[in-house]
Amino acid sequence: TRIYPGVLAGLQAMREAGLKTACITNKAAAFTGPLLEATGLAALLDLTVSGDTLAEKKPHPLPFLHLCERFGIAPAEALVVGDSRNDVAGARAAGSSVFCVPYGYSEGEDVRDLGADAIVGALEEAARLIAAM
Repeated sequence: TRIYPGVLAGLQAMREAGLKTACITNKAAAFTGPLLEATGLAALLDLTVSGDTLAEKKPHPLPFLHLCERFGIAPAEALVVGDSRNDVAGARAAGSSVFCVPYGYSEGEDVRDLGADAIVGALEEAARLIAAM
């Protein structure tokens, strides 16, 4: 496993801007926690929702709604940055905006065809766009 370029800097920029950050994954918690710890990403996240945390997983909206509830925000106040159809579908079903990155787990689909609000080259770019909002 490797961290994609710009992920650490992007998460750090989001945190410095006072934003809460989270990871929503369909991977089991037994794998997610150790992986996030080993890569140093866990320290940059306020919440992690794994595939077995709740009764439903992506593309169901429950993980996104759970995150909003835990953060005390309305779904319309959340911005999901994802890499797949599951991310876009789950965010939309929850009522959240969504950006996509062109790398990651897209299952061979072009993320430009998924209906995201924006395509960002890296989390650093997402952080800049969020700051400008």
